[in-house]
Amino acid sequence: MDGDRDLAGRLAKNVKQLREARGLTQQQMAKLGGVPRATWAHLESGEANPTLAVLNRAASALQVSIEELLSAPRSAARHYARGTLPVRTPGQALVRKLLPDAIPGMEIDRIEIAPSGRMTGVPHTPGTREYLTVEAGEMQLVVAGERFQVAEGDVVVFRGDQRHSYHNPGRVPAVGYSVVVLARGD
Repeated sequence: MDGDRDLAGRLAKNVKQLREARGLTQQQMAKLGGVPRATWAHLESGEANPTLAVLNRAASALQVSIEELLSAPRSAARHYARGTLPVRTPGQALVRKLLPDAIPGMEIDRIEIAPSGRMTGVPHTPGTREYLTVEAGEMQLVVAGERFQVAEGDVVVFRGDQRHSYHNPGRVPAVGYSVVVLARGD
């Protein structure tokens, strides 16, 4: 039973720490989570044995996964050295994940395309939105046959469920950031 007590203690510590980091009261979190304030207080006490539904509501209110609520406490920060995040090389591009932890329903990548290089995007599920912003150089984005010249600082928003491709028409590497907001499968 010590394992159960440790789990309840981790849950309590994580719920309280996450709530306080958001600057909210137990009453405010309970309202966001759709649970009674007493239930929220019980979660933070270390004595709770919540149902899966209550855990799910608490995680949703805190905008974290249930796994994160139950995980062992981590240090306040984690450092990821250059080259430790996933990289892939489709076409003449280098695509690097920007975040080490998944954000449900989102993908965030840095795209670097060599001069005169190209990369074909993969259409996502229907209803997906994609955002492309260029930081350096320029990119030509083709979405369903329509061409967009994307210069430094520009942003193009498009349906990510269509055929799309990226091209660097310049003489220097082009660097951009892609944020994909995946359609929710309800």
